[in-house]
Amino acid sequence: MGKTAYITARVEPKLKASAEGVLQRLGLSTTDAITMFLHQIALQRGLPFEVRIPNAATRKAVEEVEAGRGRSFASVDDLMKDALKPRRRRKA
Repeated sequence: MGKTAYITARVEPKLKASAEGVLQRLGLSTTDAITMFLHQIALQRGLPFEVRIPNAATRKAVEEVEAGRGRSFASVDDLMKDALKPRRRRKA
């Protein structure tokens, strides 16, 4: 069966460019990626990843990052070192 259906979607230009850069490195077009996504939805009979409503702590963290107040790291390694660092427990 030939490809005859069209999908039109509006997205932020920066998001589109960023995603296309990743896809290009993977050797995929945006059309390829969307087709793969739709195949996974059909195969799994739902989204191919978990979607949940964020809790209060997650919402606060997202708001901080969007406002430019969140923590940042130079690399994923630095992030993981910080995340895995033993924390002091607060006294109850």
